[in-house]
Amino acid sequence: MTAPVFVVDRIEAGPGGGYVLDGPEGRHAVSVKRLQVGEAVVLTDGSGRWADCVVLAAEGKDRLTLRLDAVTDEPAPEPRITVVQALPKGDRGEVAVETMTEVGVDAIVPWQASRCITQWKGDRGAKSLAKWRNTAREAGKQSRRVRFPEVADALSTKQVAALLATADFAAVLHEEGTVSLAAAQLPAEGSIVLVVGPEGGVSPDELNAFAEAGAKPYVLGPTVLRTSTAGTAAAALLLGRTGRWM
Repeated sequence: MTAPVFVVDRIEAGPGGGYVLDGPEGRHAVSVKRLQVGEAVVLTDGSGRWADCVVLAAEGKDRLTLRLDAVTDEPAPEPRITVVQALPKGDRGEVAVETMTEVGVDAIVPWQASRCITQWKGDRGAKSLAKWRNTAREAGKQSRRVRFPEVADALSTKQVAALLATADFAAVLHEEGTVSLAAAQLPAEGSIVLVVGPEGGVSPDELNAFAEAGAKPYVLGPTVLRTSTAGTAAAALLLGRTGRWM
């Protein structure tokens, strides 16, 4: 197993420098992980900068002294994969964010589709967005990523269409699509944006708006997946086809 990952605001020291991990991350390292002197640790800012470290000392319940052995800046992967995720019911949104983070999606965009039962409004919307972002952070740590996915503010259909218009490849998962996503021509670099509709499906008006922005409907496979799993399955397919999964 690779070394456990802990998130810090920034990594300023170079190789051979020291670092004190404290606060919530330090508590998790000392009291939950029970890390000991000599064990390996990875620190990351979640934006691609990370450091291989070795534990020098564990103090109290929430303080770990580390030695930085190497500091690396990981380049952003190509092509960049964004999933526009319609808002699912209940906790299925967090499930979708968690699994898409684990497979390697670069950005997740919540979408208030017309057929979404869930509505993000006011404080409820702010709390739900915060849950999605926290889920992405924790799933990024668990899956040993050093570049966590960005979770954007929720977008309207018009805003999603504008995003699709900027993509090098844009697709809408739709059961009536005539082309398989597995057969689509994908760019080697740039941006891929994939739209996952709600349980009730993407409406005709939304399909038209997305088509005008250059996003064609594609079918993923012979079965119908839930909205909370379709994005993960499609992203895994795209990651394999673009060579990002080797």
